Amino acid sequence: MSKLIIRSLTELEARVGQELGVSPLHLITQEQINQFAAATLDFQWIHVDAARAQAESPFQTTIAHGYLTLALLPYLWQQIVVIENLKMQVNYEVETLRFNQAVAVNSSVHLRATLLSVTNLRGIAKARVGITMEVDGLKKPAYTGVVTFLYHFLG
Repeated sequence: MSKLIIRSLTELEARVGQELGVSPLHLITQEQINQFAAATLDFQWIHVDAARAQAESPFQTTIAHGYLTLALLPYLWQQIVVIENLKMQVNYEVETLRFNQAVAVNSSVHLRATLLSVTNLRGIAKARVGITMEVDGLKKPAYTGVVTFLYHFLG
């Protein structure tokens, strides 16, 4: 799968209203969940205690933190689009986000992204992107939302 390359504000603006692509699948492992728990100090048993999750959870296994799946957004976004000729990129806003489906350990997810709008703020591109994290094999997505990136293009 090849990444979409965007080299300028004009090229970015030309993509408004288009689906930009879908990232490759990413496997959510227990090790990744445990590392996220350690980084965020969120050790809730539904994430880190496999035996208890099998016995007590409706999912019968551990599940990824919702914020872990959201934290994968920059990585998965970069698997879809490469924005070149930048001074800087800033994660600006999560306008809306709805967690729709738990992501069980050993599930594979990918990101689907659509460019909703681009506003030129004196040479800085404010790009609103519709995002959907899909779980391989499931109809209901892990989450849907709109995020905004600021792109400071060179020149």
